[in-house]
Amino acid sequence: MIKREYYLSIIIPVYNEEENVELLTKTIDDALQGESYQIIYIDDFSTDNTKKVIKAMNHPHLYLVELKKNYGQSLALAAGIEFATGKFIVTMDGDMQNDPHDIMKMVKTAEEGDWDVVTGFREKRKDSFLKTIPSKIANFIIRKATNLNLRDQGCALKVFTNETAKEINLYGEMHRFINLMAYLNGAAIKEVSVNHFPRKFGKSKYGLERTFKVINDLFLIIFKRKHLQKPMYFFGNIGLTFFSIGMLINLYLIVVKFILGEEIGDRPLLLLGVLLVLVGIQFLTMGILADLLMRTYYESQDKKPYRVKRVFNSLQNESENKKDATPNT
Repeated sequence: MIKREYYLSIIIPVYNEEENVELLTKTIDDALQGESYQIIYIDDFSTDNTKKVIKAMNHPHLYLVELKKNYGQSLALAAGIEFATGKFIVTMDGDMQNDPHDIMKMVKTAEEGDWDVVTGFREKRKDSFLKTIPSKIANFIIRKATNLNLRDQGCALKVFTNETAKEINLYGEMHRFINLMAYLNGAAIKEVSVNHFPRKFGKSKYGLERTFKVINDLFLIIFKRKHLQKPMYFFGNIGLTFFSIGMLINLYLIVVKFILGEEIGDRPLLLLGVLLVLVGIQFLTMGILADLLMRTYYESQDKKPYRVKRVFNSLQNESENKKDATPNT
């Protein structure tokens, strides 16, 4: 399939949203009149008539990416981002709770401020208690655990530059941390207030169980961010701490045994000292092995452990400006 170049790529993962997709498409068309855009629906193996409704619209710039099974929202988004060709990539939910009329405001903010990501803040959120509580917990944890001070990590309406979106490696259920992942890749992020509407059709797919998933996934992201390139610093520090405490305990028991002449064989402290030394050695060994694995990973795949945002050269920039200023004849 030949892909056209668009100004905007609107990516919408859907699962059983047959009542929403047609109305959502019309609302997007109305909001983006005069713009060059594509609408990409990623059907995550819906069991209702979502696919039929999308195909029946016969929209010239509408694309349907059908997944072979239910992979979840993260991989659905990843499939849409891979397919997208727009200068800016917009993500939103298919439940009609996001307002497409906010898109151009966010895109203009990204262009004028040279932001890599512009993310929505649902100032007047129209959701149930079961959705807002996990979201508030997640936002609090992320703010405390990272330097990314955003009020609403969970808003699906976001605008990315093409390069920023395609650098994000989504898997599992990491879509809820897409802002954080972009930020850890070096993206400049701006938060703006957006509209939010109550769901009218279909059922919400979220509940309180998300809170535990959020905590587990957040720990994984923080570890990858701080220790992926040098895991020895993480495992080594833990190992040295345990080993040092164990050795201090054992030295104390040696003094007790050979200088004070007391028996130490039946003391639980002896077992603790030996155990801490062994655990410390294990952590140090894990750090060495993890370091070797990461070095092999980068070298075997020719991956760079850094990302360059752009390269500027004054002479080249001056030449390009002169070329742009030359009138067409």
